[in-house]
Amino acid sequence: MSGVYARRIRRAAVLVATSALAGTGMLVTAPTAQAAPPTPVSAATARTYLSQLTVRTEGSSTGYSRDLFPHWITQSGACNTREVVLKRDGTSVVQDSACAAVSGRWYSEYDGATWTAASDVDIDHVVALSEAWRSGASSWTTAKRQQFANDLTRPQLIAVTDNVNQSKGDLDPAEWMPPRSAYHCTYARMWVHVKYYWGMSIDSAEKSKLQSVLNAC
Repeated sequence: MSGVYARRIRRAAVLVATSALAGTGMLVTAPTAQAAPPTPVSAATARTYLSQLTVRTEGSSTGYSRDLFPHWITQSGACNTREVVLKRDGTSVVQDSACAAVSGRWYSEYDGATWTAASDVDIDHVVALSEAWRSGASSWTTAKRQQFANDLTRPQLIAVTDNVNQSKGDLDPAEWMPPRSAYHCTYARMWVHVKYYWGMSIDSAEKSKLQSVLNAC
């Protein structure tokens, strides 16, 4: 059964069994207008950026640790980066005095699911921290790695379904793309935008996949 057809079946079920789904935290309904990550560069600009990125064999993971990329730092008041993105990417998000999201709706662009529990949502680093390490960040200062890991200005952070984010892990576009194909062009633009801004390298398979996606945008 295709993902689209399966979602249609679940949407129909919502109409007759809303109360049964209320406790699950998931609503399989069409997305509503909402905030989103910063808009990435256009496909044309992304193609130009891609041509300018250094192509080299991916570096080693030796020495890598997430602790070398201090993330979810305080942004303002009691709110850290994760909570800022949850508020930004969701609709009707209510936060408590500690800035934790206690209600709201989050549409995951990666797979087309809508969630009503913040615990079902991860904040994805579009370019994963370990991917960044192997692409040049191993030589950065800790301060620069912190800026990268909490970058709210570029399209580097996005709220998505937690298990989809976990299935991505630290894979690059040659190894993983969002299950929802309609988002591939945007994802490729985001990826190139981030790598270009932060001066990271790409490997040949990664570049080939990105070229293919961007040429079809």
